[in-house]
Amino acid sequence: MADRDTTEPPFGPIVSSAHLADGAMPALSEVEFGMILCGHAFERWMERCMTAAGQPGLTATEILVLHTVTHRGKAKRLADICLVLGIEDTHLATYAIRKLEAKGLVAREKAGKERLISVTSEGEAACRRYRDLRERILVAGAAELGVSAEAMSSVARLMRVLSGHYDQAARTAASL
Repeated sequence: MADRDTTEPPFGPIVSSAHLADGAMPALSEVEFGMILCGHAFERWMERCMTAAGQPGLTATEILVLHTVTHRGKAKRLADICLVLGIEDTHLATYAIRKLEAKGLVAREKAGKERLISVTSEGEAACRRYRDLRERILVAGAAELGVSAEAMSSVARLMRVLSGHYDQAARTAASL
């Protein structure tokens, strides 16, 4: 009996759509399935962590906007928030900002022709509680995986590069 290669599962790559994995790059389908699972898990995490931090009812997008506005303590323009988060439809970000403003977490101010969004003290406090919970719950568990900071950074770089390829492919598909 021949020795079996144990590096790959006997049932093939783990993908969500076998018909997409039967092309020239099945490993990309594995990455896509991982991104699907990771994306949904990350959204669940953000929403539940923010609820535990005392701000229930926020969506993942709203939480991302709050963290972005809080970043470096500097007021942000809507266009910059959308650019950083990769939000194409500014209405989504505008809705999130309005909801965050209604909860007292951010404030809008006029600066010439533009409106700037800044975090309030209540928003900062929510982000601090979120960060503290993240450290205790998520970071502690991730540290137990034994993955080096360099390996994590390498995965992050790969994800950013892939996002550029997906954006370019989306532009191409939209022009067909």
